[in-house]
Amino acid sequence: MVGQIIAYVRVSSVDQNTDRQRFDGVKVDKIFTDKCSGGTRNRPALTEMLRYVREGDTILCHSIDRLARDLQDLLHLVETLTARGVGVRFIKEALTFEGERFAHADDDPASDGSFAQFERSLIKERQREGQQAARARGKLPGRRKSLSPEQITELKARVSAREPKARIARDLGISRETLYAYLKAA
Repeated sequence: MVGQIIAYVRVSSVDQNTDRQRFDGVKVDKIFTDKCSGGTRNRPALTEMLRYVREGDTILCHSIDRLARDLQDLLHLVETLTARGVGVRFIKEALTFEGERFAHADDDPASDGSFAQFERSLIKERQREGQQAARARGKLPGRRKSLSPEQITELKARVSAREPKARIARDLGISRETLYAYLKAA
């Protein structure tokens, strides 16, 4: 029995575009799309898709990190689906799991690299999500901006006036180490 080709697409936030997750040349019968973090268990389209698929169907997913939250989640999803007679195919990693073939997937050296890449992409996605959350709270991730020439002049004047360096650094929003680096550069 030949089933349907079902696609699952997920982006991390509502404002992201699903266009990069394409299935060129493959006739897809139905697409389920989530616009939420992969770290959450509350993914309505995934839940709906899991109820929808039947024996003989194949789920297409652009990449492993679009379907699963972590390696344990991936293994659970793929084992559950293949036990139901549903195939799972990941385009980017060129991996397909069907029935008993899943049990032997870890014997394939190529799959080890795919799983490592999966873990790395999850780390990068969570890092991006953390940076977005920090920006929403008004925090800027990454290295702080350098002091302006006026701030450097102020720093030197305050140090010359024997003001405590810890207070100067705190007022300027820099570390004491950075303060000493500015003094050394002078």
